[in-house]
Amino acid sequence: MAEEARRLLRLHLVSEEEEGDGTVLVDVPYPDAVVVAALLDVAAECFGERGDSVEETRQAALETLLQLAGFDGESQLRQP
Repeated sequence: MAEEARRLLRLHLVSEEEEGDGTVLVDVPYPDAVVVAALLDVAAECFGERGDSVEETRQAALETLLQLAGFDGESQLRQP
């Protein structure tokens, strides 16, 4: 799951969209967005993530997946 999330995020990553606080915006269009949502739902179940809404649960799962995929300043996702 982490590798597929990594692949999809790398595909749609635009490095110029980085915020001052290190936040990176990734706009994943349809149909890949459906795959990402499904990955996050499965990951949330696997990791036992919970939130007040579906979006909060998906966000928590995304954070865990990104840690597993190595999405940080030295990650291969950030390499040109």
